[in-house]
Amino acid sequence: MLQQYTKEFRYNIKLAAPVMMGMIGHTLVALVDNIMVGQLGTAELAAVSLGNSFMFIAMSLGIGFSTAITPLVAEADGENNFKNGKSAFKHGLFLCTTLGVVLFFLILLAKPIMYLMKQPEEVVTLALPYLDLVAFSLIPLISFQALKQFSDGLSMTRHPMYATLLANVVNVVLNYLLIFGKFGFPEMGIVGAAIGTLASRIVMTVFLWVFLRKNIKSTNYVKNIKFFILESKMIKKILALGFPSALQMFFEVAIFTAAIWLSGILGKNPQAANQIALNLSSMTFMVAMGLSVAAMVRVGNQKGLARFEDLRRIAISIFLLSFLIATVFALIFILCNTILPLIYLDQNDIENLADNTEVISIAAKLLVIAALFQISDAIQVTVLGALRGLQDVKIPTVITFVAYWIVGFPVSYYLGLYTEYQSSGIWIGLLAGLTTSALLLCFRFNKLTKALIQKN
Repeated sequence: MLQQYTKEFRYNIKLAAPVMMGMIGHTLVALVDNIMVGQLGTAELAAVSLGNSFMFIAMSLGIGFSTAITPLVAEADGENNFKNGKSAFKHGLFLCTTLGVVLFFLILLAKPIMYLMKQPEEVVTLALPYLDLVAFSLIPLISFQALKQFSDGLSMTRHPMYATLLANVVNVVLNYLLIFGKFGFPEMGIVGAAIGTLASRIVMTVFLWVFLRKNIKSTNYVKNIKFFILESKMIKKILALGFPSALQMFFEVAIFTAAIWLSGILGKNPQAANQIALNLSSMTFMVAMGLSVAAMVRVGNQKGLARFEDLRRIAISIFLLSFLIATVFALIFILCNTILPLIYLDQNDIENLADNTEVISIAAKLLVIAALFQISDAIQVTVLGALRGLQDVKIPTVITFVAYWIVGFPVSYYLGLYTEYQSSGIWIGLLAGLTTSALLLCFRFNKLTKALIQKN
């Protein structure tokens, strides 16, 4: 009985591993920024956290919207329908690039909100110039996501990974040169980190575009594209899938962003600790995101072939694999909760010793709670991927809103600001929201797939 699921593990990992590495690569850009900026002080680390909180919201909308491309391309690939696949790619890339430009301008307009958020004044002053440059990087980032989702839909998951790894090399080198002013370069602090992020995202977009034009499997999709000759039918189809998918990711990312803002109300040290725990949790979440893409692609293929029993079996095998991997991460967080925060701060910095010690203490407590929601988070995102593969997006959007904003946020707000739990209370709310989401989405997937099998 169990073997019918475990036998799919090898192929699932083969398909998902490059996506995982690529997703982790995105997070590594933030990790490198946080580690290097952390050497400057807790105020600088909190400023990057505050600036990125705006970015996380915009990125969630852009990345969530781009996921509409994958199931459409995967279904077309399963049906061997080149015309539909190319149309989905062209329209998806056009819409994602347009969305990137819109989000860039929206962030610029939203900057004054920082002054109304009761954040430490020194943190806001540092965050504003950092945000200008990082906001502009949304344009190449979301264009890259369109290319990546198309590549994933064709089961070509390796080269987006290579592009992301190259971007990380560029980011590390530029950070080292520009944050600290090495080898004659100006010492720019966190603005240097922003320049590194922008440059790395441009590089990875150009790299993936060149590869897709040269690869045998994708070249005919990418060449001879008439971007401004658009079909309303395909635009409506992508919008119908992309907008709810964007909202799903937005609702989850927004509650984590709210955790950053609530932590900022508690002070710069709780905010810095929150950023450490959030960054580490994001690393493990990207593994689950890789499996979510694998679920989206494989379910989309099986939907195109109308093999609904295989579709259900394959999806459950991915859920099981996600559960097992998340359990391992949970154990690591529990066993290493006092060690992992040391990566981010300089223990030999006597001037900031008191602040650093407090940040490490808070972060260690948050990692224990993060360990508990590893499983919930992994399950909900892989089930969500399978539902996107089925092109079922409307009900899951309602589920994610209820889970995060009717259940999770009120718990975070009350426990964080009105009880002695403070930072831990904020993260207990995150745990409540993720667990609710996982349970409701599992129920939705079970009901939907059983109905498809009976109908078939």
